Amino acid sequence: MNNKLVDKYGRQLNYLRLSVTDRCNFRCYYCMPEEGINFARRQDLLSFDEMLLLSDVFCRLGVSKIRITGGEPFVRNGIMPFLKKLSSTHGLNEITVTSNGTLSDKYQAQLKQMGISKINISLDSLSRDRFMQITRRDDFENVYAGIFKLLDNGFRVKLNCVVAEHKNIQDIIPFIELTRNHALSVRFLEEMPFNGSDGSQVLSDWNYRRIQEYITAHYAEITPLINEDSSTSVNYKIPGYAGSFGIIPSFSRTFCGTCNRIRLSATGELRTCLYGPPAANLRDILRSGATIEEVEKCIIGAVSTREANGFDAEAASNGATHTSMSVLGG
Repeated sequence: MNNKLVDKYGRQLNYLRLSVTDRCNFRCYYCMPEEGINFARRQDLLSFDEMLLLSDVFCRLGVSKIRITGGEPFVRNGIMPFLKKLSSTHGLNEITVTSNGTLSDKYQAQLKQMGISKINISLDSLSRDRFMQITRRDDFENVYAGIFKLLDNGFRVKLNCVVAEHKNIQDIIPFIELTRNHALSVRFLEEMPFNGSDGSQVLSDWNYRRIQEYITAHYAEITPLINEDSSTSVNYKIPGYAGSFGIIPSFSRTFCGTCNRIRLSATGELRTCLYGPPAANLRDILRSGATIEEVEKCIIGAVSTREANGFDAEAASNGATHTSMSVLGG
């Protein structure tokens, strides 16, 4: 069927980011305070049955790709049976997962069996000490070893690195060097203001231009790659290297004009933009006894009022951009 999720600017939304939990076993400084956040009560989370039903609705409306996010998806009990059922959803062509890499190791065989072969690992440093400072957890060796197990088992792996001054600038070039002999895709992200604090944090001034200039100064030749229209990253590779790297202007938001994403939080909040306020709560609508047709109408209505870009969406949220990324789902 034709995609019914088309906003007033003609952009088709065919990519759902589905958060299955707001909980995480890390405490990364850019995501939540060290003491954590007020996590949702179990009864306030969408059940797996509700997620399956809503995923089916989204796919009937034209979604063909779902990325599973959190929090950390693998900390939620029952995640693997859910993914197995999700993989049989009609119209769903691809499931991908974003993880911190601590718990996915033991699930690799099951994921491959389901046809889930693309994994994004959040990794902000190749130094154990810096890793611990950023995540507030001493688990670097486990995560790092797990990346190569994924590669050895045939997974397509992307590493997501949030760049910030006084945190991990010295890791940028080592990350690129990691692509010399390994078919990894490394993505450098601008820091975003979603860390669950009071909003008073000072953001890094390492924007995508500065990251690019830093990399260019270290390499004589960099080959631009062709990017998909809906890509959030501008991608490159060093000639002769097995892998590639990209830069995501996540705070500068230069990719808004082709964004094809819609987000559903673990508690049912529907967002048509990461920077915008929730457009509806599908959990509440479902639990009120709404029909599938009413749920579809709500989703289509939310998409129809989608803002032109992340800056307009942020303005509509009245500046409430300090919500934890663990709650938003990334």
